[in-house]
Amino acid sequence: MNAVIYRYIIRFVLLGALFYCKQWLNFNKTSIDGMYDVLYSVVSFLLLLTVVNIVTAILIITYRLRKNIPYKYTDNVINGINNLYYIIVTIGVMLMILGFWGIDLKNLLTSLSIVAAAIAIISKEYVSCIISGIIISFSKEINIDDYVRIGDIKGKILDINLTKVTVLNEDDDVIYIPNDRAYMADIINYTKKEIKKVSIDFELGMEYHTTIEQLEDSLSVALKEYYQFIEPNSFNIKIVDVHHDFLSLKFQYKFKEVNREIEKMIRKKTIRLIANLIKKDKEG
Repeated sequence: MNAVIYRYIIRFVLLGALFYCKQWLNFNKTSIDGMYDVLYSVVSFLLLLTVVNIVTAILIITYRLRKNIPYKYTDNVINGINNLYYIIVTIGVMLMILGFWGIDLKNLLTSLSIVAAAIAIISKEYVSCIISGIIISFSKEINIDDYVRIGDIKGKILDINLTKVTVLNEDDDVIYIPNDRAYMADIINYTKKEIKKVSIDFELGMEYHTTIEQLEDSLSVALKEYYQFIEPNSFNIKIVDVHHDFLSLKFQYKFKEVNREIEKMIRKKTIRLIANLIKKDKEG
């Protein structure tokens, strides 16, 4: 706690020093005329950076205290505040560079309106990603650590930044989804809905002699080590579709509580069991 207080004291001392420097530059503009634009732009940028940094830190620490979020953890709102901070700092850097030559931003945009419009058209996709990212960050639809399906991608959300949503899928691949694509996609949030029913799709050839009941019983017995996590008598094999030479099936069961790690282990073991049972039946 003392370290946090010291950091705030340093920030406020720096803020006061920068205000003093800005006033000193205004009073001594004539004597430093050759360097005035550069120094004034740098001091103004540092002043903006310090103010935004203090405001951002206060907002985040207030939010953490209200939501009881430890310092090492984060969520959408904290990411959203940080994203806004980066946007403001980026704009500040651009204004500082323009200020080196004493360029007034308003006059620049007026005289270069055509160029500005062209830049806006070229960068519209990037801007769209940023806007979508800010909306997603402050929304309650998805959060970091949620287990979701975004379009055809299913997995755990690791991060939401200015341009992309980072998802860890069931194969442990890290997938980066552009924010505008994620925003426009159909989203299923399994964590929010607390969906406990799990379905594993597979196909069974007509030539196999294993009956649906036998296969269901075999899978139930084989998964007995996970009974503590699964609702009793919830194992079921559902026939989805009947084709000429194979059946489309779903092996379903219901968790007592949502547990994605256990679900992943059961899914992996179930697929191997089905493959081994079918192979054994074929050999027999």
